[in-house]
Amino acid sequence: MLISALSKTTLITIVVVAIVVLLLIIIIGAFISMRNALVALDTASDEAWSTIDIHLKKRYDLIPNIVETVKGYAKHESETFERVVAARNAAVAAPTPNEKVEADNQLGGTLRQLFALTESYPELKADTQFLSLQTQLQSVEADLAQARKYYNGKIRAYNTKIRVFPSSIVAGCMKLRPRKYFELDSAEERQNVKVSF
Repeated sequence: MLISALSKTTLITIVVVAIVVLLLIIIIGAFISMRNALVALDTASDEAWSTIDIHLKKRYDLIPNIVETVKGYAKHESETFERVVAARNAAVAAPTPNEKVEADNQLGGTLRQLFALTESYPELKADTQFLSLQTQLQSVEADLAQARKYYNGKIRAYNTKIRVFPSSIVAGCMKLRPRKYFELDSAEERQNVKVSF
């Protein structure tokens, strides 16, 4: 009887320990899986921002050429040129994505002013170099629109994942915070730079 009672107690203990160990393995496995998924989404979000950054750099690189071309026809508009160059330099130097978006919005406003100037210079609108730069800028603007859409999709997936249970617990342990969508502040800024003449 003592052996049989000991066997039952031992058997129950072994079963309980096995269940606890199995639950721990499942919990640890789920934690690792959720952590890896969050890291993948975080990395994809960084990659999506890098794509926007590349297109912004292309845009920034076009601006001095456009300014120089317009300068040849509109020499007395130096204040506008200085504002465009200053806005471009501020956008290039912006260290964080949020600051870069804000600086890029200001740059878009100054570019609109620059292109509005060209309406007064019909010979500029016929210049082949200017037309080529205009086409390149239109292409960059289209690429930027697609990159922004891709970025916002990745941010949506990331923000959703860090907010839903139980991955929100893992995200809290990793100190992950929601990221901001690529949004513009005003209706005017929501439009691409108008480059058609």
